[in-house]
Amino acid sequence: MNTPLRRVSLVVMGLIVLLLGQATWVQVVKADDYKANPYNQRVLLDEYSRQRGQISAGGEVLAASVPTNDRLKYLRQYSNGPAYAPITGYYSQVYGSNGIERAMDSVLNGSDDRLFVRRISDVVTGRAPAGGNVALTIDPKVQQAAYDAMASKGYSGSVVAIRPQTGEILAMVSTPSYDPNPLASHDGATQKAAWNGLNPDSPDSPLIDRAISATYPPGSTFKLVSSAAALENGLITPNSPVTAAPRITLPDNTTTLENYNGEACGSGPTVPFSVAFAKSCNGPFAQLADQVGADKLRAMATALGMENTAQTIPMPVAESDLGDLSDASALAQSGIGQRNVRMTPLQNAMITATIANGGLPMQPHLVSQIQGQDLSVVDTTDPDRGTRAFSSTTAQTLTQLMIGSENGGTGSTSSGKIPGIQLASKTGTAEQGATPKTSPPHTWYDVFGPVPDPTVAVSVIVEKGGNRGDDATGSSVAGPVGRAVVAAALQQGGR
Repeated sequence: MNTPLRRVSLVVMGLIVLLLGQATWVQVVKADDYKANPYNQRVLLDEYSRQRGQISAGGEVLAASVPTNDRLKYLRQYSNGPAYAPITGYYSQVYGSNGIERAMDSVLNGSDDRLFVRRISDVVTGRAPAGGNVALTIDPKVQQAAYDAMASKGYSGSVVAIRPQTGEILAMVSTPSYDPNPLASHDGATQKAAWNGLNPDSPDSPLIDRAISATYPPGSTFKLVSSAAALENGLITPNSPVTAAPRITLPDNTTTLENYNGEACGSGPTVPFSVAFAKSCNGPFAQLADQVGADKLRAMATALGMENTAQTIPMPVAESDLGDLSDASALAQSGIGQRNVRMTPLQNAMITATIANGGLPMQPHLVSQIQGQDLSVVDTTDPDRGTRAFSSTTAQTLTQLMIGSENGGTGSTSSGKIPGIQLASKTGTAEQGATPKTSPPHTWYDVFGPVPDPTVAVSVIVEKGGNRGDDATGSSVAGPVGRAVVAAALQQGGR
């Protein structure tokens, strides 16, 4: 063989090796990724040939597949779609899936390893293959109460309710919401019109699950974290004197920080810390953050679940971030939940639930059971307890401080009190936007009850002041929503 032919042969052989390598990469190494990709329409079309499992909560079917007479044998339908859309998500030929539909896809389409025995049984008995079912921890009456409280006012924001002792998510609402049924239509034009109507590229799109995918400045609700760090490190007690000044100068000696509406925290130069907590005065907490220090504040925040990039419920949860604490002014401002501090509503509910559970954080979860086609239980989610964030003594002190806030502080002006039920709460009015001094604030309300044996913890955020604009506060806007959700949960015995 002469030299030119040898070279051509080597080139051809090299190309064949590369081709085989590429085929192996696509068909073996990346096969599962391509199969799981929500934009892989061939997989979706194949799955329409068998009945997809149902999603349920509290015995109510939220999503199910019904037979059709067209080329796609089953149509996905959602009952009470807008109230549950951020949880169930959608299942669409054109736009793929999200929410539980995506996170639990292997169960719903029947390919999950936990359903292996069922698949073998189907082959042996000749039964039509079908997916497994997913039962959620959601309490339908609590979910409906949360959704109605937000949607009836036209609020944008979120509500998350958690059972403190187990981490079960009892309600997870995001508004504005949407109806996933048009996205599940077998008509492409209907799907496209529905999708475009949801403004998917807008930061205000209803497709954004504000409970777990959006982060916000937590404002004064972050004072729970600052207080926990100070109490746990022995730096403060409820009776410790703190500044009552209407404003303070931050450590950079140029920036001033004032209390809400520039009000003094008391008539004298100091007030007990319990009073500053109830009135949510900013100055004492900025100074307290400086005392705690960046390392201890961050340690408490991470112990409570912040700065976790891998959290799932099973949908992925956006990271809640403490931000840069490299200088004293940043630390002081972060101590009151401003500067670069960002939280998801789920994270805020986790902090509230941890206090209610005596300092023990429980990992939040949405899935209660995996079921077979016949509703037999295949797998159950057990409570997952994290490492203790702070002592039971600190939790008890925080609870008493929050009772003071609820009964005689910033939470006391909120409507919707529940007769005979003691709640513990913390409000937040968070500056936001490019011009925070002139933009309507986000309003928060964190609450748990009943005290002393809490069965539900709730976090509410209403974006941009709701319908009260610049006059909005956590107590006046988010407070009534939170209390309505607690009331619904307690009427169900905590369910």
